[in-house]
Amino acid sequence: MATRQKAAGSPGAFILLGPPGAGKGTQAKELARRCGIPQIATGDILREAVRRETPLGLEAKAVMARGELVSDDMVCAIVEQRIKQDDCKNGFILDGFPRTMAQAERLDQILTAAGWGRPKVIYLAVGMEELMRRLAGRRGCKVCGRIYNIYDRPPRVEGRCDDDGSELTRRHDDSREAVVRARFEAYEKETAPLVEYYRRSGKVHRVDGKLSPEQVSRQVLKLCRAYDHMQSKGRA
Repeated sequence: MATRQKAAGSPGAFILLGPPGAGKGTQAKELARRCGIPQIATGDILREAVRRETPLGLEAKAVMARGELVSDDMVCAIVEQRIKQDDCKNGFILDGFPRTMAQAERLDQILTAAGWGRPKVIYLAVGMEELMRRLAGRRGCKVCGRIYNIYDRPPRVEGRCDDDGSELTRRHDDSREAVVRARFEAYEKETAPLVEYYRRSGKVHRVDGKLSPEQVSRQVLKLCRAYDHMQSKGRA
């Protein structure tokens, strides 16, 4: 792959980290809208690769059909293919990826080889009790996938999506406290160490995820602009 030189003023590569329910998807979508770059969620691109029956998609489909987890190598390969696409030429936002140290180390290699350099890592910090409250109130549109929260971001009409009027549903996992706690514990074991990994190299910007989505968005954008200013001074 040819080395990609980040154009002056282009947003660049972002990574959004945080526990389940921290609002990564909401913030990634808003950041993508404001910066004009794509939001990349590994679950979405994996399903798309399977749907399109790409070589990697077929391989992943066979693995999942056996009831096995898709390997780090396969996930990283699918991410690498995605960021080669033309809509990523000015940057992209990785939503909830990497999830493991192996993925983080491989991603560093991919970004370096592609000429992106250091990514901007945004960590949404939210405690367990707040996550439990959020997940209890989370609802999603069955058609467009838009996420609401009956406590913080309710729809205009109860139980209906503002965009298309479709029914809002609750994820089965979100309604079971034991499952929610298990997801948080899995995050603490596998993904939380990534925050320290990126912090050691000076790459992490921490945002208080307990704030409202609008406040978090403002903090994220403020950090990104400050980062760009520092990068510009470094190039001068």
